[in-house]
Amino acid sequence: MCDVERDPLLIACLAAGDDDALAELFDRYGALVLGVARRVLGNVAATEDVVQDVFTSLWCHPERFDPQRGSLRAYLGVQAHRRAVDVVRQETRRRERERRELMGDAADGQDQVAVTEAVREAIGRLPEDQRRAVELAFWEGRTHREVAEVLGIPFGTAKSRLRLAQAKLGEWLAYSPG
Repeated sequence: MCDVERDPLLIACLAAGDDDALAELFDRYGALVLGVARRVLGNVAATEDVVQDVFTSLWCHPERFDPQRGSLRAYLGVQAHRRAVDVVRQETRRRERERRELMGDAADGQDQVAVTEAVREAIGRLPEDQRRAVELAFWEGRTHREVAEVLGIPFGTAKSRLRLAQAKLGEWLAYSPG
């Protein structure tokens, strides 16, 4: 029996409380989960936390894997990606909260207007192709895939334009205290 055919059996053993099944699944898919998390996070400690979360979740809830919907490899890869993206979002929110706290109440109405104007000016400085991608993604709330479809460009090109625009805007709008 090949490894992939053995996955449903290992999941059944896991559901029955067999810890050896978890060890075998970790040996088989640990590197995949680690790789996916590392690509999203780049942070070793956070990556290890995601790997632990994915396998702990599988151990506690093996019934969530449905072999009719796809392979265990794909399931674990998706779980790793989702959890890693969640970590990035949490970290972004935490940094934003800290930034707001550092700025204190200085960001009153006048400062808000100044920031808004600075952002509008910076977006206006972007090349047309990048500016249009930013408008679609951030003002119209479209996904990268939707941006690509609207602009009639490949998905990777849309992501590149947004990444380039984000880098330029970040450089132009970098906050430097007092």
